[in-house]
Amino acid sequence: MAPVVVDKPQQLRRLLPLIALALVLPACLASGGGEPAKFQIPRDGSVVELDEGNFEAAVAAVDYLFVDFHAPWCGHCKRLAPQLDEAAPVLAALSTPIVVAKVNAEKYKKLGSKYGVDGFPTLLLFDHGVPTEYTGSRKAGLLIESLKKLVAPAVSVLESDSAIKSFVQEAGSDFPLFIGFGVDESSIAEYAARYKKKAWFSTAKDFSEDLMSVYDFDKIPALVSLNIKYNEQSVFYGPFEGTFLDDFIRQSLLPKTLPINAETLKMLKDDDRKVVLTVLEDESDETSMQLIKVLRSAANANHDLVFGYVGVKQWEEFTKPFHDSKSSQLPNMVVWDKDEEYEVVEGSESLQEGDHGSQISRFLEGYRAGKTIKKRVGGRSPTLLGVNPLYILLFLVAVLVALMFFSGQGGEDRQPTRAHQE
Repeated sequence: MAPVVVDKPQQLRRLLPLIALALVLPACLASGGGEPAKFQIPRDGSVVELDEGNFEAAVAAVDYLFVDFHAPWCGHCKRLAPQLDEAAPVLAALSTPIVVAKVNAEKYKKLGSKYGVDGFPTLLLFDHGVPTEYTGSRKAGLLIESLKKLVAPAVSVLESDSAIKSFVQEAGSDFPLFIGFGVDESSIAEYAARYKKKAWFSTAKDFSEDLMSVYDFDKIPALVSLNIKYNEQSVFYGPFEGTFLDDFIRQSLLPKTLPINAETLKMLKDDDRKVVLTVLEDESDETSMQLIKVLRSAANANHDLVFGYVGVKQWEEFTKPFHDSKSSQLPNMVVWDKDEEYEVVEGSESLQEGDHGSQISRFLEGYRAGKTIKKRVGGRSPTLLGVNPLYILLFLVAVLVALMFFSGQGGEDRQPTRAHQE
């Protein structure tokens, strides 16, 4: 019998489809028979580039996804990018990790349109797939603290001294803290949800007398307010219903004496109180720091007002409407409505050297008695040669009326002459 001659190249060509199938089949099985591959969370905590092909997979795979919808030409986006690069690894390393991603919404317009992106940058935090717009600080440090707070429970339940200390340490100093010692969680749950973006809330179930001494309260229930950044602390003993609790929490969101700057002005937006504004030459010098302590004492007795201060050296542009650099003496005080109007108390326009406590008391007494002069923040801006623009307008109208009148009179005088000539 003649030996069978095998054409090896031809046999190999027949096996190629089987080899390809063997290579592809495991991958198909692993991906669920044609489903898109799972999103891979970067181990190094870097910012992830997302597009229309992998965005939904990322949202489904990550509990907390922070997305920057940007455009290549946007200047704000360019300034934000290094802040996100700095924050991303820190956020990824949290006990509750947050993955930072970005989408070129100019290129992937359908994706931007789906999530209501109408300006750049638009920042969205996806909490288990549910997007919420982030409008807080874009500086890396505050961005980290803000996002940490947003993904934390509305109310943290603390079971021991060590848990309380850890909570305070992890919360940091950028936002006020509320610790309810012996306070039922349900009493503060509503406020914790309402002010989740502004403060940390917790209830302490078990704690020692040593900790009561640390936080300076001697009975329970007690709600302790801490503003570590400004070294301030307050205690509220109740009642834990009605306007009393609401007022305490709302007023404790701000420090008793607030330095006025771009960030703190945002904090004032949701507070309905007027601002006792003190304009200083330099808020960092020793004299000003002593005055700020006196202002803090006044704030303790006047919770219906916010006490703010600002130095000309620190923010000259902001201070200009509130004092005349040529004639007014610093420090001076006004009551500002946080918009276009402020009030000057007659006889207390500025603080003299001496007993600042008594002078501030007289200022507040005069304000409450209505001994004030109302002014507008932009009052001096639209003037011409120091004259109020309203007077200029009235003068021009009067001149126009006079011209029309005499023009009419001249016409009447000439008419008979023309008739007589005819």
